[in-house]
Amino acid sequence: MSATATRNVGIPAGSLVVKPPAHPTYDLKSVIQLALSEDAGDRVEFCGCRDEIIIERRIGLLYSELRGCDLSSNIPVEMEVEAHFLAKEDGIVAGIALAEMVFNEVDPSLKVEWYINDGDSVHKGLQFGKVHGRAHSIVVAERVVLNFMQRMSGIATLTKAMADAARPACILETRKTAPGLRLVDKWAVLIGGGQNHRMGLFDMVMIKDNHISTAGGTANALKAVDDYLEQNNLQMGVEVETRTLEEVNQVLQYASTRKTALTRIMLDNMVVPLSNGDVDISMLKEAVGLIDGRFETEASGNVTLDTVNKIGQSGVTYISSGALTHSVKALDISLKIDTKLALEVGKRTKRA
Repeated sequence: MSATATRNVGIPAGSLVVKPPAHPTYDLKSVIQLALSEDAGDRVEFCGCRDEIIIERRIGLLYSELRGCDLSSNIPVEMEVEAHFLAKEDGIVAGIALAEMVFNEVDPSLKVEWYINDGDSVHKGLQFGKVHGRAHSIVVAERVVLNFMQRMSGIATLTKAMADAARPACILETRKTAPGLRLVDKWAVLIGGGQNHRMGLFDMVMIKDNHISTAGGTANALKAVDDYLEQNNLQMGVEVETRTLEEVNQVLQYASTRKTALTRIMLDNMVVPLSNGDVDISMLKEAVGLIDGRFETEASGNVTLDTVNKIGQSGVTYISSGALTHSVKALDISLKIDTKLALEVGKRTKRA
């Protein structure tokens, strides 16, 4: 498997505006199947359409065709309806391509139509897509589709705001993603206009504080990485974390004495919060000045929507924010068959 491939993507080409990030082993289809199996539990065999279900037992339930296991519903299998996607708040939509994969996994006969693309903005009350087909299949797919879309849209919405405010610096997420959803979360960041940091431990070397402490210092940690990459004939980006100006100078001193694979220096917690809610970026700017373009720079720590603009003016190349994925607020989206009533209720509750 190529290190730049993502397994079993299976996304309809027409809905794929932003490609998912690459991962050598991540199986997007299996993630969808696991999400569906959480809902189905052990009740798959009791669905009213057992003959249409093919089940394979591996790690969990994997589906090739799932027609429904909703014990709350006695909808006739042949009944067809049309359900509409409704935005209940303003934001950026993400997960359209993934939603199509879920619908296709549940019932390939479902017809999905979108009025917007991944990355487009929506406003409260907007109907932005619809799905037509078997009512039972739509009800089974509904929650899994919305769980993915709401989380991804929340990430994309915050990323868009952060990316716009951070310019000319580029906004990055981190590895602080939901377990099992690494690729999905990072895909949402791309849809929102951010860039991806390393996908995992395999595609970039990142020398952090614990590595430095274990190695006995910054220079020792860098040397160990350089020696390992050279001995194993590996080429990849290398980043080192610094927390003080002294550590920045140690990195620069090391790089001046030998050939190094170092590509980026992280300037961690050099943004100092002030009592008035502002931040002091003088240390960050001094560090950027010391590096003087010899390496990419990345600011981290105390990055919020309120502070990111000022940090972006410091001259750093990148700004990383774990909050993009670890503290995401889902965007409120619903899928309704009776949209007229849904809009009436939404207006009453000020959610449409």
